[in-house]
Amino acid sequence: MDNGFDVLNEEQDLGIAEVSIASNLKLLETILKSDPENEHYQFLASMGYSSYALGFVEDDSVDRARFFYLRSKNFGMEILNRNEIFAEAQNKNIDDFTTALQTFSKDDIPIIFWTAIGWGSYISLTLTDPSAIADLPKVEAMMKFVVERESSYFYGGAHFFLGTLFGSRPKLLGGDPEISKKHFEECIKINSGKFLMTYVYYARSNAVQTQDKELFENCLTIVDTTSIDILPQARLSNAIAKRKAVLLRKKMHELFDVTNGDNIEEE
Repeated sequence: MDNGFDVLNEEQDLGIAEVSIASNLKLLETILKSDPENEHYQFLASMGYSSYALGFVEDDSVDRARFFYLRSKNFGMEILNRNEIFAEAQNKNIDDFTTALQTFSKDDIPIIFWTAIGWGSYISLTLTDPSAIADLPKVEAMMKFVVERESSYFYGGAHFFLGTLFGSRPKLLGGDPEISKKHFEECIKINSGKFLMTYVYYARSNAVQTQDKELFENCLTIVDTTSIDILPQARLSNAIAKRKAVLLRKKMHELFDVTNGDNIEEE
């Protein structure tokens, strides 16, 4: 199963990848029916459902993407809640939650990261639900924990996430373009600009929120002109980034409305 995911990450044909990932996810759930406490397969399911939703679902169906992101979060939380201190902190304040995170080790970084990806992505698609939005500080705390302990994990993915988080909201709602920019620049430094999804989200969050059309164009041009083979082990992610860049460029006119400087993209 591990080898299967590695092979899929190297795939460049999006059609093959989509069908294969969906099949692997159902196979994982079949295995978990017989071995429901298997932490490794729960981790793969958490990672797989978030990746599938981001790559093949959210651009076409927000409802389906929300469903898969929530499934990703739930698989991850099953693992994390085996830490009794963390489980007890779920319904406490953010300070207690952040303190509970400190009981995890560096070995727990992958599952904390992917759980936060699923949870945070679900929230971003559920902005009409106050209870979902109220959980955002917890997700932010999880990603800050990853940055503190292993900022290079998944091509600087925690910086990527925090850059998007701070870059996609207006200042009145906690956004901060400068903090966002620092996270994206750090992410690009970590992955040497080879993980192209970084530029897509830099464009769709920070550039749109600040109405920086030049930054938007530059980011998407990098994605358009860079070979997906620049990072063979993430060839699939780079192929998806190219497709997302095309879709994003088509929305440029509505994203950059000179009459509305506070324009922000909503999924």
